[in-house]
Amino acid sequence: MKQVQALYAGQAKILEPSGDRTGIYKTAITQAVVGELGIEGDVQVDKRYHGGPDKALHQFAVNSYARIIEQFPSLEDAAVQGSIGENLTIAAMDEYSVCIGDIYRLGEVTVQVSEPRQPCWKINAKYGVEKLTEYIDQERMAGWYYRVLESGLINVGDEIVLLERPNQEITIDYFNLIKNQHRPSLDELVSLVNAVGLAAGLKKRLQERCDFFNT
Repeated sequence: MKQVQALYAGQAKILEPSGDRTGIYKTAITQAVVGELGIEGDVQVDKRYHGGPDKALHQFAVNSYARIIEQFPSLEDAAVQGSIGENLTIAAMDEYSVCIGDIYRLGEVTVQVSEPRQPCWKINAKYGVEKLTEYIDQERMAGWYYRVLESGLINVGDEIVLLERPNQEITIDYFNLIKNQHRPSLDELVSLVNAVGLAAGLKKRLQERCDFFNT
């Protein structure tokens, strides 16, 4: 049985040395009130890239931290669960086992996987390591976002149950693999566009790539 191991939320803080505001710093909580825009009290700063109904909650795979530490040993103490800005820690879920469009029940809340996370430069700045963001992107291990279909409470220890899987072949890893290719096959790209539950903004961008390849 998969369970919610940890929940995280945070307020805006200053990212040194740039002085930019960021919401990447999260604090562990035991209960989350979850609505359409995510956890009550959790702040997303740069609304161009974070937040909104299709990016209400972010989950990062537990095993990805071990991969980061293996590549960047200096981060052994810093790369711990909750440190990369995620809202959820759930073991035995990663980019190879989660699919676009998956619908899950967590406590009182129903969520749907909407899109992969695109890692940004603030990860490098937060950990003080160059090339970390690039590594996470290349390894296709930035996690994924959920939209909230039914609001309610999530508690640490709540069971997570898969309710629906409309896109059995389109794992987060596969989606990133195709999306990140300079010239993917048109059929593969179309399969991403047609994935049930895909975030509207990302769907539009991928459709534009399809249209370009067809010209």
